[in-house]
Amino acid sequence: MMIGMSEEIESLIWRLGLENAINFNGKTNIKVILGKILQNHPDLRSKAKELSNKVNIIVEKINSMNFEAQKKKFSEDFANFLEDKQKIKTIEEKTLPPLPNVKKGHAVVMRLAPYPSGPLHIGNARMVLLNDEYCNKMYQGKLLLVYDDTIGSDQKWVLPEAYDLIKENLDFLGIKIHKSYYKTDRMDIYQDHCKKLLEKGKAYVCTCDGETWRDEYKIKKKGCPCRSMAVEENLARWEKMLDGTFPEKSAGVRLKTGMDLADPALRDHIIMRISERDHPRVGQKYRVWPLLEFSWGIDDYLLGITHIIRGKDLMKEDRVEELIWKMFGWKKNTEFIHYGIISFQDMKLSKTYNREQIQSGNYIGWEDPRTWSINSLKSRGIRAEAIRDTILDFGLSLTDIKFSPQILYSFNKKYIDPISERYFFVDNPREIEVSEIPYENLKAEALKLPNNPEKGYREFDLKIENGKIQLYIALSDVKKLKKEKKLRLKDLFNIEITEIDKKIKAIFSSKELDIARDKKYSILHWVPYQDNIECSVLKPDGTTIKGVGETNLLNVIIGNTIQFERFGFVRLIEKKPIIKTYFSHK
Repeated sequence: MMIGMSEEIESLIWRLGLENAINFNGKTNIKVILGKILQNHPDLRSKAKELSNKVNIIVEKINSMNFEAQKKKFSEDFANFLEDKQKIKTIEEKTLPPLPNVKKGHAVVMRLAPYPSGPLHIGNARMVLLNDEYCNKMYQGKLLLVYDDTIGSDQKWVLPEAYDLIKENLDFLGIKIHKSYYKTDRMDIYQDHCKKLLEKGKAYVCTCDGETWRDEYKIKKKGCPCRSMAVEENLARWEKMLDGTFPEKSAGVRLKTGMDLADPALRDHIIMRISERDHPRVGQKYRVWPLLEFSWGIDDYLLGITHIIRGKDLMKEDRVEELIWKMFGWKKNTEFIHYGIISFQDMKLSKTYNREQIQSGNYIGWEDPRTWSINSLKSRGIRAEAIRDTILDFGLSLTDIKFSPQILYSFNKKYIDPISERYFFVDNPREIEVSEIPYENLKAEALKLPNNPEKGYREFDLKIENGKIQLYIALSDVKKLKKEKKLRLKDLFNIEITEIDKKIKAIFSSKELDIARDKKYSILHWVPYQDNIECSVLKPDGTTIKGVGETNLLNVIIGNTIQFERFGFVRLIEKKPIIKTYFSHK
């Protein structure tokens, strides 16, 4: 026996019928509903008679309801549909404010400045996507990729493979790069400009102990003895920094920004320091390295950067760059634009921390969902478009924001829901026996895509022995069972629970979906007891859920997102020896 028209098609009829009734004073037009379904699903024309009968039955029920009941049922049964439509409308309405001081006839030039200690993560995405949105999409300018790969703090190390990982992340996000630079290729430029500042008397080599300089000079707003050294002495000290006479941490170059500045962080800011650490690109060719603000003060001018977008926590860097330009007599041609801080509660985004977890074996790699790297989001089936939508939804505001993964998931669902085939998966499976089935064999059908019958059906050939069948249902559903309670096994038939103590048993009740709808039966998804395949789902917190799924999963292409019905969206990673997936979201 063939189970009737799929539940997804019936759900579509209800949605279209209720929507039509609400828009036309409580009365649904049968021809309109039938026409819409056949127009979008021409494969159903072969079942036009059966479809017409079903539409007639459902429309009759809709038209028998009063207007308030129609609206109530639509909002209850199709809340997700309404939410998704509203989200789409919201993102389409949002636009970024124009860039300040865009000069007519001059191209907008902007830059990305990732530090290659690992791949980009969700926190970096805001900087990346805002720059791309402005430079490439709004102003058709030039976007530069400048690897900020100078030697940083003792805790921050360049990861050799990060260069390629970052480029792969940018490609995934759809970022157009016009030219790439490496700061390690520009070290001579930074050192030459540092020497020029020493020659101008705008900088000095300081050999004071860091703690002493802070407590005795910085806090007290007075210059240290090094500050008054002659230019010749500073140049001699500079050579000692370069040739190895001065060991690490014994000397650094300070910019004469002013010891009386109101902001202590700006007082005679250090711009060059010694590090003998080996670098993956240049080895130990250099031992005197620029700090971030100095290298950017030079590069933003020489590379012709017109606009810089960054977090408001980097406003100090703006001021240091402006002071550097002034000392060289360079005209300020760059506009600074800032945005508020995003807080990522309960999320460890530190690349250094995540690299340590990977090296220790606690994480499986950069695709581990706990890293929140772009690699991990891609592995989970998060679309680049959804990440972009999320960032644009934040906008460009100085207001601080708390990041909610649910926002990202909502946007992602907009993209993957229409294309993710549906399959049955049961976590923590428990056996249920259904008896008194009045058929010898059952062939159940379920749409792969609820709103697109053209994509075909999943089929289940179920053998009934002595009126009985064994199935798997989820432990979470078992805990909700009660004796004499009637339920529906999705796309199969209705049952009545008879035993839940030692074994879970039920009897066949009816096959009609309308009965389940009218009496609002709970829906259980299921997997055949004998014809199934082992599955695993890696969750965002790093835990793994195990269960069984339908064997139709073996036909899914690796890398596709699918939906485990009533469980959530997942991305298929492997098919042998078991079905291995990463959880996307609900």
